[in-house]
Amino acid sequence: MATVELTFSALPAHVRTARLVATAIARRTGVEESLLDEVRLAVGEACSRAVEAHRAHCPGEPIRIELRDDSGRFEVTVSDQAPSDEQQHEQTYELGMLADPFMSSFGIAVIVGLADDVEVFPSPKGMRIRMSWPAAHNGHPPI
Repeated sequence: MATVELTFSALPAHVRTARLVATAIARRTGVEESLLDEVRLAVGEACSRAVEAHRAHCPGEPIRIELRDDSGRFEVTVSDQAPSDEQQHEQTYELGMLADPFMSSFGIAVIVGLADDVEVFPSPKGMRIRMSWPAAHNGHPPI
């Protein structure tokens, strides 16, 4: 069980880097080529959602990504530190910022459609989205 951890500031440009790293590690852990686009898109969606939330609520805090090769699965967890209090979302929406609760729910629905398995852990201190896909080592050492 190997783990790679990334943290990045809440800038949209960093989402592309996160997608590229996740796709490269997924390929190395043996995720089928036909699933790599789903990995790239799901990770991009989760990171974009986190960037939006951070820019609205805590722009100075980093977003964290954990990539794991665990028991024949490639697992990605994207964690943010933006409050997920419903009242906070309503206030933000009224101010015209990007943290619209509908868009957040829509993004999660997209992730559910792309990943093999998804778990969402909201809390007042942030949200954690865990996604996974089947993987088998292709003769490469684990990450």
